[in-house]
Amino acid sequence: MPLLLLVLLPFVFSAIIVCIPSLVRKRAAGIAGGVAIAGLLTTVYLYGRISQGEVVRYQLEWLPAYGLNFTLRMDGLAWLFVMLVLGIGALISLYARYYMSSDDPVPRFFSFILAFMGSMLGVVLSGNLIQLVVFWELTSLTSFLLIGYWHHRIDVRRGARMAFTVTTIGGLCLLCGVLILGRIVGSYDLDAVLAAGDTVRSHDWYLAAMILIALGALTKSAQFPFHFWLPHAMAAPTPVSAYLHSATMVKAGVFLLIRLYPVLSGTEAWSWVIGGAGVCTMLLGSFVAIFQHDLKGLLAYSTISHLGLITVLLGIDTPLSVVAAIFHTLNHAIFKASLFMAAGIIDHETGTRDMRVLRGLFKAAPFTSALAIVASASMAGVPLLNGFLSKEMFFAETVHVGGTEHWWMSYAAVAMGIFSVAYSLRFISVFFGRIPQNLPKAPHEPPRWMRFPVELLALLCVVVGMLPDMTVGPFLALAAASVLGKEIPQYDLAIWHGFNLPLLMSVAALAGGVLFYIVLRRYYTLATRDKPPVLHRLKGAQAYETTMLMLSVSAAWLVDRFGARRLQTQLMMVMVVAIAAPLLVVRPLPEWLGVQLAGMDPLFALMWAVGCGCALAAAWKAKYHRLAALLLVGGTGVVTSMTFLWLSAPDLALTQIMVETVTTVLILLGLRWLPPRPRPLGFSERIPRPVLVRRLRDLIIAVAGGAGLAALSYIVLVHPAPKSIGDFFILRALPEGGGTNVVNVLLVDFRGFDTMGEITVLSIVALTVYALLRRFRPAPESVAIPAQQVSDLDPAVRQTPSQHAITGYLMIPAVYLRFLLPFMGVIAVYFFMRGHNLPGGGFVAGLIFATAIIVQYMVAGTAWLEAHIRLRPHRWIAYGLLLAIFTGLGAWMVGYPFLTSHTAHLHLPVLAEIHVPSAFFFDLGVFAAVVGSTMLILVALAHQSVRSHRVPGGGLPIPAAIPTQEIS
Repeated sequence: MPLLLLVLLPFVFSAIIVCIPSLVRKRAAGIAGGVAIAGLLTTVYLYGRISQGEVVRYQLEWLPAYGLNFTLRMDGLAWLFVMLVLGIGALISLYARYYMSSDDPVPRFFSFILAFMGSMLGVVLSGNLIQLVVFWELTSLTSFLLIGYWHHRIDVRRGARMAFTVTTIGGLCLLCGVLILGRIVGSYDLDAVLAAGDTVRSHDWYLAAMILIALGALTKSAQFPFHFWLPHAMAAPTPVSAYLHSATMVKAGVFLLIRLYPVLSGTEAWSWVIGGAGVCTMLLGSFVAIFQHDLKGLLAYSTISHLGLITVLLGIDTPLSVVAAIFHTLNHAIFKASLFMAAGIIDHETGTRDMRVLRGLFKAAPFTSALAIVASASMAGVPLLNGFLSKEMFFAETVHVGGTEHWWMSYAAVAMGIFSVAYSLRFISVFFGRIPQNLPKAPHEPPRWMRFPVELLALLCVVVGMLPDMTVGPFLALAAASVLGKEIPQYDLAIWHGFNLPLLMSVAALAGGVLFYIVLRRYYTLATRDKPPVLHRLKGAQAYETTMLMLSVSAAWLVDRFGARRLQTQLMMVMVVAIAAPLLVVRPLPEWLGVQLAGMDPLFALMWAVGCGCALAAAWKAKYHRLAALLLVGGTGVVTSMTFLWLSAPDLALTQIMVETVTTVLILLGLRWLPPRPRPLGFSERIPRPVLVRRLRDLIIAVAGGAGLAALSYIVLVHPAPKSIGDFFILRALPEGGGTNVVNVLLVDFRGFDTMGEITVLSIVALTVYALLRRFRPAPESVAIPAQQVSDLDPAVRQTPSQHAITGYLMIPAVYLRFLLPFMGVIAVYFFMRGHNLPGGGFVAGLIFATAIIVQYMVAGTAWLEAHIRLRPHRWIAYGLLLAIFTGLGAWMVGYPFLTSHTAHLHLPVLAEIHVPSAFFFDLGVFAAVVGSTMLILVALAHQSVRSHRVPGGGLPIPAAIPTQEIS
């Protein structure tokens, strides 16, 4: 349960904060920080079990037959990363409380921060590979929202889209790799996968799985050639950069490589793919960072470089290199988060981050400057600081593995060290010199508590650097043991190991970096050059933009060649495919043609003849008389309902007839948006030959496509199935589902998850229709003519297409029809309550109740009904979805799979024993979602198409969309 709370709390409070837009900055930051601190305390509480070598687990069954369960597990590695995510998250919340402006929508910012925190915790704690990918994509989504927080800026939107596109493409590759990996192992459970390393490496699909998973990790951690998105993400607020791009999001890829190291490592392909990408990233990022003029730009490229260093350590593929990779991951998060926050303080207090104009800040802000210098020295690998320890371990591993044969590894490591010292000195240079007079703001110290996170992290740099065994030693050992198991090597975190080659390499990197910086500053004029030499032509962002442009051009070409603006052309393409489909599926063709229609009832054939006649007549009338065509289409729906009833499917028949009723009214309201109809041809006028040929072609295609699909459906129905699933549900509906109506039990119990997905899609469609119609305004509404004047109109006038619509032509007393609402409400309750044992259910009851409200709209009008009955369709949708979800979660809480049904037997004094299945509440959620979705679409259409009028004497107003000649 503690693990579940760790993941759920950030999401819960994220939803709470976003629902309170008036929340002040101080309280929003307090809530976010409180959630992080509560998670830290919980994690510290679990350390006692983790330190004993126990793997803490929590599991909720989801699809146990397929090995898909919601599983959380915490070992030493997960514990360390959870502490990293929550600890820096708490500091970022405090820092952002002072950094963010009161003019910004701060609740939204902290809501996104908490959602991202929960997503990262889900990645770190996932015990199932598919679940890990889900949280992985959530980190991409929430990081997109955080990077694009200042969405009014073009550079912010561009950076957010770039980061989202690259990381989600990597996430898709990760999903494919995880599916292959799970297929190889036979399970997606992380414990089973970690124990099957030899099986995976010996499998033929190992290389494909490894490359796909590596692509997911490398894109998330901004490794070459996907490194270009990280500098553009620096347009985000500095708290976002300090959290996402130093300690959490970019570390997700590294975490994945470490987590799956026991499974995927140990091969030459692993070393070349992971190590090769890391070396390129390490050298490219460190060199380009020297020539940046923006403080955050320098830190972005330095982050890329250090992530490349960690990736190289994993590619070296030795037990000690894994320990060094974990150690440097922790150290980099500490000093880089402090540097990002220091850069944000400089920007906040001076109004600029341009290093070409920043000078002498040590005189104006000595405390902040000293803290930033300490963190920069740690980044450069200065002794007695934490960065020096892990970088020396990196040098030692390159010497150990490279030797004399691969000597280039040691030289590349020293080159990276030289570049890192150079860009660290470039960062430190802003604190010395004379204070410029042309800064946007006069530099000064930030508020006391805004500086506190930087102070704490800088202190950790010193404490870990001087006392590594006493501070991070036990935690590092636990994390390494959870990855390496019994193969954990002997290592020493002492500051002094004597005079050796790694120490010489560290000294060479420090001295060479200082010399390189002096040469560049004197002869290359870093303050004026805009581009690094040679490498400025390697623009990954430009390649990305070119690729996106080519995709857009290609899509436009496909639309021009195969798309059509006219609905008729699109339908023709669909029907052509419908003609070809039966020919591809049903083989051989003679057997298809040999099907005999035996035992056809004449009455059934007559009913279908009526349906076909309605369909043909609707197609004929649709050109000139849309109202008549709509009624004829309703006739085909009635025939379809009667067919279901004929075939002993009363549930389907009832649902179909209600769907026909609701959709007919909604389409009636939507007639206004259709283009004007041409004038009908007289008897003496001849149809032009091209028009006649086109109509004949369309008729042949439509009949052939319909006949093909009808034949295919008939063959499927009459063909004997090798094994029917119908008997399974018939036998288990009552004992396992608690109901005798197999259809309803199937929908709300056996396949309840599918039904929840369907009502979710229905709700999304309703919200989309509502959002689109709010922004679309049709032509001005027609002026209503009183009902008593209809008979006085000249027939010729009534036939004029441009004539106004007439209201009140059906003289039905509106006050009488208002009694339909409670009457139909009782009917809806009746069908809802009987649904588990007899035809009915939440979907049908929802449509009946929606029809009752539609009648009230037609009778009383929009204004009167909304003044007397507050429907609030949005809330109906929300309550319905929440009720359906919480019904499933209730099964989880008692240890059963999601949406598992349970029947309670209640003994009441008067009513005796009553069976109340848990599916009752799920069906109630379906009912609410259906009513809300239907009413939301109706309200959107009604407000656009109908103006309510009180007709003297009572009457039924009609939509203004119905032209006058159709009334006649």
